[in-house]
Amino acid sequence: MTAPLHLTIATPASVLFDSQEVVALRAEDESGSFGILPGHADFLTVLTPCVLRWHGADGVPHFCAVEEGVLSVSGGHSVSIACRDGVLGDTLDTLETQVQTARAKRLDILRQARVEQTRLHAQAVRQLLRYLRPGASPAAAGPDGQADDHTDGGNAS
Repeated sequence: MTAPLHLTIATPASVLFDSQEVVALRAEDESGSFGILPGHADFLTVLTPCVLRWHGADGVPHFCAVEEGVLSVSGGHSVSIACRDGVLGDTLDTLETQVQTARAKRLDILRQARVEQTRLHAQAVRQLLRYLRPGASPAAAGPDGQADDHTDGGNAS
C-alpha cells in the first residue's frame, strides 16, 4: 500500500485542516468533480465553490465547504488547498447549517459596513455644507455637527 496523502486546507487567516493520514479526496473545478488518491500526478487547478470530501485510513468522512480556491498536488502525496474562506463539518447536515450561519454573519457584517459608510458620507456632506453656506457660522452647528434649525422667532425670554 502507498503512503497516504498529506492534506492542508488554508485560508489567508488560518489553517483549517492539516493531516498526513488522508487516503482519498474529492473536489470540484470548472470541468466537474474529480478525485485524488496517493500517487496522483502533479496537478494544479482552480476550485469552484464546492464541498471537499475526504477520508483517512479509519474511513471516517470529513467535509469542508470552500469559496473558490487553488488545489495543488505535488510529489504524489502532498495536496495543498488555498481558499478565500472555508467551513469544516463532520456531516453534510452540520456543514450546511454552519455555512448558512457563516453566510448570515458575513451578510450582517456587510450590512453594518454599508450603514456606517452611509453615516460617514452623510456626516461629510453636512460638514461640507456647513462650511460652504454663505453667512453660516460654525457656532450655529449643534454638538453633532448639524446646523441648529431652531430659532426663537424673535421672542426673548
